[in-house]
Amino acid sequence: VLVVNTATKCGLAPQFDELEELHQKYKDQGLVILGFPSNQFLNQEPETNETVEDACRINHGVTFQLTEKIDVNGDHTHPIFKFLKEELPGTLGKKIKWNFTKFLITADGKPFKRYAPTTKPGKIEIDILKLIEGSK
Repeated sequence: VLVVNTATKCGLAPQFDELEELHQKYKDQGLVILGFPSNQFLNQEPETNETVEDACRINHGVTFQLTEKIDVNGDHTHPIFKFLKEELPGTLGKKIKWNFTKFLITADGKPFKRYAPTTKPGKIEIDILKLIEGSK
């Protein structure tokens, strides 16, 4: 599972295209990508829960799963991000630095690796392959 906090108006939004490429390439081998839209960084996710999927589909061809908008930091942090930040702290400790922070999780639910917002999804492919091969 690749967990990503997303935002449609972020300068890193072109990563949606690479995430979709990974989704198409490896979904039949078990990869699940979960996008968690968040508006916590400079209001870069102005879409509503009702329109975010359409915006991602129309602008980036996204077919992987997107959730409702969530918080990734602060008092109302979504439980998955509380867990992932605890297990895999980053350069800012147990905070999410920016949109498109990515977490790769093994097939048995163990957090495997955290990736910076600027890490392009294509650079994660080698780790995805390791986990796919390891789960066979």
